[in-house]
Amino acid sequence: MSQIIEQGINSLADFIENRLKTYAHLPAYSCMGQTLTFAQIDKKSEALACWLQQISGLQAGDRIVIQLPNITQYPVAAYAALRAGLILVNTNPLYTPQEMAHQFKDSGAKAIITLVDLLPKLYAIQAQTCIEKVIVCNPTDFLSNGTTPVEDCINLNQAIQDGLTLTLQPRQNNRLDDTCVLQYTGGTTGVSKGAELTHANILSNAAQTSERRQNNTVQGEEIIICPLPLYHIYAFTVNMISFFSSGALNVLITNPADLDSFVASIKPYKFTGFAGINTLFVGLCTNKEFRQLDFSNLKFTFSGGTALTSDAVNVWRDVTGGTISEGYGLSETSSVLCVNKPGYEKLGTVGTPLTGTEIQIWNTQNQPVAPGEEGEIVAKGPQIMKGYWGRPLDTQASIVNGFFKTGDVGKVVDNGFIKIVDRLKDMIIVSGFNVYPNEVEDVLTRHPNILEAAVISQQDDKTGESVCAYIVVNQDVNTDNIISHCREYLTRYKVPKKVIIMDSLPKSSVGKILRKDLRNKPVAMPVTL
Repeated sequence: MSQIIEQGINSLADFIENRLKTYAHLPAYSCMGQTLTFAQIDKKSEALACWLQQISGLQAGDRIVIQLPNITQYPVAAYAALRAGLILVNTNPLYTPQEMAHQFKDSGAKAIITLVDLLPKLYAIQAQTCIEKVIVCNPTDFLSNGTTPVEDCINLNQAIQDGLTLTLQPRQNNRLDDTCVLQYTGGTTGVSKGAELTHANILSNAAQTSERRQNNTVQGEEIIICPLPLYHIYAFTVNMISFFSSGALNVLITNPADLDSFVASIKPYKFTGFAGINTLFVGLCTNKEFRQLDFSNLKFTFSGGTALTSDAVNVWRDVTGGTISEGYGLSETSSVLCVNKPGYEKLGTVGTPLTGTEIQIWNTQNQPVAPGEEGEIVAKGPQIMKGYWGRPLDTQASIVNGFFKTGDVGKVVDNGFIKIVDRLKDMIIVSGFNVYPNEVEDVLTRHPNILEAAVISQQDDKTGESVCAYIVVNQDVNTDNIISHCREYLTRYKVPKKVIIMDSLPKSSVGKILRKDLRNKPVAMPVTL
């Protein structure tokens, strides 16, 4: 680990402060037509850190939720939380109140930085949580320095303004093995758990990914398009820490689903790097304006979150002239384990393990299989989480002899490249987001007319995969009512896109529903929604 992390760096906050000052004169983040330099990010995040440290009432090690989309306030808030010695809880702004309540209660978060528009969802569940301090903003606040008052809340710009007169105090929670981020994930089971990521985990992974890009990046000269959400561990580590650490300009895309606005926002930049997922690559390449952009400076494109198809690779090459480097990782691994080196990709694989990372393939007895055989992918390295927050038994089950059990099936192919064969569990990936069948099935069976439910993936041209639900009912049901029921409890991408009514569901001899049998079952009664 000491060979990966720079000498003299004792925490992620130390590292961030070092880079903010090293590249002070360079542009750091662009969003909605506004660009802030490293110096401006430094000033705002330091002031906010002072406010968090000395006025908010929070103590070092307290958890603070950041629930924001890709706007410049996100890195300012994240860097400030770390500089104040707090533990950052990344949260999806699309979450329903029920999803928020679980994450906030489980983490014991005492504060949140969020959008004004999200307050109704917070208010619906705040009494169930420990959250007392609510800091709010609007996406355009940094453009106007607005401080619109909201009752019982603190405006983010006002907190920054109040912190400008203060001096940052020595940090606690500042050792390499201290937890600095809780990244919630279903892991290899359906229950959402907080992966405890330490300063060392994230610093190591940022250094590992930077090394894999060597000879492809020039410090202070890269312009990276960032459509992936910063609350996701991939963009958090790769964009906000790794690319940031080399003085790159990150161009934040707030709503990548709006392709026309997406293309318009990146048109002014001669971007050199891009990070996305399979469906985004395909969608962009069908956009007329995107096809007319200048790609002469594009040197590397990274893909993660979902399987990269040959069709996406081919159309991206035809339109941009560039290749795509696919990688692999999880929230529990901070996030990257393997990635193809730009220009040396082996299509159909996720590349080779990063420096300091050991990948093995295990059988069901937790023993390595013979070379070339399939089994569960397990990993050991400095980027592996400390454990699951408050869940020692889950931690013990997932980390065996220092190896994290990913729950994915793979094999080692030529020259150490790793190929993902299948998911050991039944997780569904919709546009790069994880959907766990247990969670959706639980919501479905809360409906008074649904007796049983089973959820599997189906191929989807737009999202790669989508959710397909098989249900058994006790009387006639209105499918619109079922979907409305699901939308009350689930983020949109988790809501079933297809519902199929069955007389019964296939079960094992002990009564366990067999999802694998449903995958091969002819669809007799589809209801497309």
